[in-house]
Amino acid sequence: MLDRFALRAVPLTMFVFMASVFPSLVSAQDKPNIILMMADDMGFSDLGCYGGEIETPNLDQLADSGIRFTQFYNTARCCPTRAALLTGLYQHQAGIGHMVGNYGVPSYQGYLNDQCVTIAEALRGAGYTTLMTGKWHVGSQPEHWPTKRGFDRYWGTPSGGGVYFKDTLKIRNTVFFVENEERIELRDDFYITDDLTDHAMEFIDEAVNETKKPFFLYLAHIAPHWPLQAKPEDIAHYEGKYDTGWDATRDARFARQTKMGLFPSGTKLSDRDKDAKAWEKMPQPAQEDLAHRMEIYAAQITCIDENVGKLVAQLKELGQYENTLFIFLSDNGCSAEGGPGGFSRGKKDAPIGTGLSYASVGLEWANANDTPFRKFKMDTREGGISSPLIIHWPQGVKHNGRLVDAPSHVIDVMPTLLDVAGATYPDKQNGKTTIPLEGQSFADQFAATKTVPARDLFWEHEGNQAIRRGDWKAVRIKNGPWSLYNLKDDRTETTNLNQAHPEKTKELAQAWEAWAERCGVWDWNELQKQRRKK
Repeated sequence: MLDRFALRAVPLTMFVFMASVFPSLVSAQDKPNIILMMADDMGFSDLGCYGGEIETPNLDQLADSGIRFTQFYNTARCCPTRAALLTGLYQHQAGIGHMVGNYGVPSYQGYLNDQCVTIAEALRGAGYTTLMTGKWHVGSQPEHWPTKRGFDRYWGTPSGGGVYFKDTLKIRNTVFFVENEERIELRDDFYITDDLTDHAMEFIDEAVNETKKPFFLYLAHIAPHWPLQAKPEDIAHYEGKYDTGWDATRDARFARQTKMGLFPSGTKLSDRDKDAKAWEKMPQPAQEDLAHRMEIYAAQITCIDENVGKLVAQLKELGQYENTLFIFLSDNGCSAEGGPGGFSRGKKDAPIGTGLSYASVGLEWANANDTPFRKFKMDTREGGISSPLIIHWPQGVKHNGRLVDAPSHVIDVMPTLLDVAGATYPDKQNGKTTIPLEGQSFADQFAATKTVPARDLFWEHEGNQAIRRGDWKAVRIKNGPWSLYNLKDDRTETTNLNQAHPEKTKELAQAWEAWAERCGVWDWNELQKQRRKK
C-alpha cells in the first residue's frame, strides 16, 4: 500500500511501526482507500451494534467483521467536533472554540486557522484524491470552504444543516448547497442522506476509474440532526415501534448493551433525566405525538444505514472493498434541544416528518438515545461526549467483532489516518509553523489490544468542562463545583466521589486549567462579554 515514492517520505519510526503492525502495508502495491463517515446528533445507543432497536444491518455487519470502540469521545457539539476531527487538534487550537461566529480572538474566530493542517491537506500530499460530501460547518465564507482546505471535490452545504427535502429551504432559507465552489439548485426529489451518498459514489467512481489514486472520502451526514424529516416509506416501517415509550426503550437498550459486553460488569443504567417524566404519566395525545417523533428519528438513521449498504456494494463492484478503511462515528450525543416534548417550528399544520415541518425529538428521547449515560449534546457528561466508533478494513483490521475499550478521542483520528496512509504531518504549511498534533494514533488497536500510552483528555463547551486522566474524570458544569467519577467502576457517572477524594479533584482541576491556558480556552462568561464587543 506504500508505493516506492511515498515510502521515501515516511520517517523510520513510522516505517518500523507500520511494518510491525501492518506487514501488508509495506508489501502491497496500493495504499488503502479511506472513508470517514460521521452522523450528526446521533445517540450512543442508536445503532443495533451499540444496543439500539433501530434497524442498521449494514453498519452492524461492518462492526461484526471489524471492531467497535466502547470509550470513544467527541467534543459535545458539531462545529468543535468537526474542527478536532479534521485537524487532530483541540477545537480551540484550530480556531473553533465554540461555533462559526467570529468573536475577535484566535481560538474563537469561527473558521479553521492557518496553523492547522486538515486530513485532506495531509493525505493529498501523500498521493490521495480527497473527496467530501456533506456538512462542512468549520468556516462559512468561500475562502474557508473544503476546496480551500485540501479537498479536490466537494458537494454539500458549507454552513449548518437542518435541511432534508428541497421544500425545507423555504423555512431554512440561509442554507445553500454547492458543488466545489459553485452554488447549485437542488433537484425536486432531493433527500439529503441519499443525495450525499449518490454524489460520494460519483466521486469514488471517478477516483477509481479516472484519477486512479487511492481516495479519502469524508462523508459528513446531516442526519439524524433535527428537523425530524424522513421518507414516508421509512417512517412507516417504524409505525407503533415506540408506543411503549422511552422508559421501556432505555431498559431494553441497556439490557442488550450489557449482553454485548459494552460496559464492565456492575455498570448501572443512569436514572431517567430529572426533566423527563415517566412515560406512563404522559397524557395519551402526548404519547402519540412523541412516539411518532421517535419513529421519524429512527427512520432517518435507517436511511443512513441503507446508504452505507449502497457504498459497500459499490466498493465490492469496483474491487475496492478489501482495501478500504471505513470509519463511522457521531459528532456528539443526541440533541435534547426543545426540552421536554421537543419543539415544532415549521409551517402551521405541516405533518411532522415532511419538508415543511420543523420539529425535534425532545429531551426524553434524547435521554433514551444516549443510553446508558446522563445528559446529551452540549454537555460534557458521558451522554454528550460519547460516540460509537466502528472501524472496518478487511486487509488491516483483524479480530472480527472485537470491542476496544481504550479511551480515544476525535483528535486521534487524524494521526491514525496518517499512520495507515504513510503520510507525514508538516512542520510548516504555506510558510506558517503548524501546531503539533494533540491526538495519538490508535492504529495499533487494529491488530490487537495493546496498552495505550497514558495521557489526559480534555473538554470545554459553553462553560461545561471535563478532564479524564486514566479512570478518573472530573466534570464542571457552567462554572459550578467540580464533580469526580471513577469511570472504571461507574461509567454512567452515578456516584460523585469529590468528597471522598478531594485531592484528586483538585489535581484534575489544576490540570484542566493548565490545558485551558495552553489551548486558548476562555471563561464562558468572559467570552460572552467579548462577543458583545465584537
